[in-house]
Amino acid sequence: MARTLTLFIGLIAFIATPGIPAEILIGFDEAGSEQQRALETRFDKYLDAKELDAWLRQLSAEPHHAGSVAGKNVAEAIAGMFTSWGFDTEIEEYSVLLPTPKLRRLELVAPTRFTASLNEVSLSDDPSTLVRENLLPPYNAFSIDGNVEGELVFINYGRPEDHELLQRYGIDLTGKIAIARYGKTWRGIKPKLAAENGAIATIIYSDPADDGYVKGDVYPAGPFKHESAVQRGSVMDMPIYPGDVLTPGVGATMSAKRLALSDVTTITTIPVLPISYKDALPLLAAMGGAVVPPEWSGGLPITYHLGPGPAKVQLEVKFNWDQVPIYNVIARLKGSLYPEEWVIRGNHHDGWNHGAADPLSGLVALLAEAQAVAELAKSGNPPARTIIYAAWDAEEPGLIGSTEWSEHHAEQLKIHAVAYLNTDGNSRGFVRIGGSHSLEKFFNQIMADVKDPQTGVPLSTRLRASITIDGSDEAKKAIADKDFIRLYPLGSGSDYSPFLHHLGIASANLGFSGEGKGGSYHTLYDTYEHYTSWRDPELKYGIALAQVAGRATLRLANASILPFDFINLVTNIASYIEELQSLADEMREETTKINDLIKDGSYKIALDPSKSLGPPILKEAVPFFNFAPLKNSLSKLQKAADLLHETSNDGGPPPQKLIEINNLLYTSERRLIRDAGLPGRPWYKHHIYAPGYYTGYGVKTIPGVRESIEIRQFDKVAEQIDIAAGVLDALTDQLTAINEAWNNDD
Repeated sequence: MARTLTLFIGLIAFIATPGIPAEILIGFDEAGSEQQRALETRFDKYLDAKELDAWLRQLSAEPHHAGSVAGKNVAEAIAGMFTSWGFDTEIEEYSVLLPTPKLRRLELVAPTRFTASLNEVSLSDDPSTLVRENLLPPYNAFSIDGNVEGELVFINYGRPEDHELLQRYGIDLTGKIAIARYGKTWRGIKPKLAAENGAIATIIYSDPADDGYVKGDVYPAGPFKHESAVQRGSVMDMPIYPGDVLTPGVGATMSAKRLALSDVTTITTIPVLPISYKDALPLLAAMGGAVVPPEWSGGLPITYHLGPGPAKVQLEVKFNWDQVPIYNVIARLKGSLYPEEWVIRGNHHDGWNHGAADPLSGLVALLAEAQAVAELAKSGNPPARTIIYAAWDAEEPGLIGSTEWSEHHAEQLKIHAVAYLNTDGNSRGFVRIGGSHSLEKFFNQIMADVKDPQTGVPLSTRLRASITIDGSDEAKKAIADKDFIRLYPLGSGSDYSPFLHHLGIASANLGFSGEGKGGSYHTLYDTYEHYTSWRDPELKYGIALAQVAGRATLRLANASILPFDFINLVTNIASYIEELQSLADEMREETTKINDLIKDGSYKIALDPSKSLGPPILKEAVPFFNFAPLKNSLSKLQKAADLLHETSNDGGPPPQKLIEINNLLYTSERRLIRDAGLPGRPWYKHHIYAPGYYTGYGVKTIPGVRESIEIRQFDKVAEQIDIAAGVLDALTDQLTAINEAWNNDD
């Protein structure tokens, strides 16, 4: 045929020589591949690090949180850029509930007295920190109001395993105030679990062992957290649903029906307040009780104790519960051949403060990419598919801007959206890409095509070397066993969530990290000066991010056949099923072993009777589960994927079937969602990837089954296995339909 195109053309050469770019791009024929590569060479020439630097300085000049005048000004400035480059641009406004602090008070009232400053100091070495007008003070959004007094209990990172250990020490959180350190899990899980265990409030601080002087020099002498720095952030229960808390499932337009505040399930049930490690030190130093286990000790110059008491604190927080406007910038470049197929590329623009690293370092890369794409279009090379660039508002308080837009336009997106590509903050280091496994081979080719700005080697080569030297044992094994680099599965934490988890749109999250040093996250010190000193001084990795994301956007927009691959998807799902079996087996063995040691008195004999640490509690035995329905469905999916692979390698589809086949390809991810959603949280509809109910950002794969086992709801496992098998069967049917269309000339 005239178009000899395949989904996987050129991939054999690519797989045989990891790190070497394939001669023919996935989704293109030979001539189209050469044209696309030439286009990308021209694209790169439009990228200018000095422009990124100027935009970063301009947009981070003052604090610009969601709902602020400065936030609106930033949105309008971005819209002006898009318009000047030739995009059809609009600002879509939504009205959302966004609490801001009215009163914050924390006092140690026993056994000594101390009043926390709850303030971050300005630094003469960083002029941006002197700009404090409209700066939001440190707080946790979507904490309830509260005025409480209670003894302190140290809960480490506030994870489920931390609470289990506290129970072994005989510590009851009922009526107590929990103090937790940031890290290891998403901040919103800490008050959620503390409340479930009876706490009346939660204080969260950053320990210098995790981010401070134990790690290295503190800002401004070094990148790490200043003693007065406080991590702001949302504690909205996003594992239930993200977005505007009053309008779950629908766009927060002015006419939208809203819940009463008393009916909202995603606001904390106890007050929460973040503090600095400078303010945390007097509180922790005043605590008594048992000395913490060694792995719980932090970096402050004290002996850490569990409590409760004798340290007692009063905590009071009140908020302005205001409905505020937010502003999404949406810029469209109409496709020349397939205008009804949309490639969507997004990054948020709101920050908790100046927001240089989070999110503007990613946003300026998006702007550079968009400007270059516009220049290509002006020179006679418009994208074949429509490209939509989005600068989201109100990501920080709960993925609000992207969620409201995707809910508002859900029916259109289900029909037209090919894929969603997300960036957020960026830094110096190694490329990190997570996303739908059907895009795994596609991104491997891009990682092989783009050079690392420091070493000059392909990004994939540098990442592979990093994993080989410094990766976990699991990561090292994966990189040794496979010729491709795996995309990590997506949990939550950025604007891809509503597209992937709610609507079933294939998505990816892109960025660099690993060498630029943190310490500024969500603090006053997330400034242009900090970023250009310690994160990406010459914006070289901003250019690299624009090259990676720009290639992904352009290849998805221009490919004759969309580059979705199902071989790697099946491989990853197979590994997730194996993990589920191992999880059940290991839990069963561990539960039996510990229960036997409890019953025969071994713990009682072995533990020091002068200490308060007691044995674990007896747990329900783990039954054997029947994974056969899931494995049978996987087997059918494997056969369908293999058959489609063989068909595609035999030649291109009939030209008259291209639109139909591409539609079936980009809607394939939709087959992995169910309208009923996950147990107890119907907003999350994807049954292969989801954020964990008790991890927040961290992903759970095949979540219905996995979490039923992990939280020991064993009576629900069989039902969830059947549901997961059903979504695999639905995808099998979709692949069969693609294969039939490919072989049908009618």
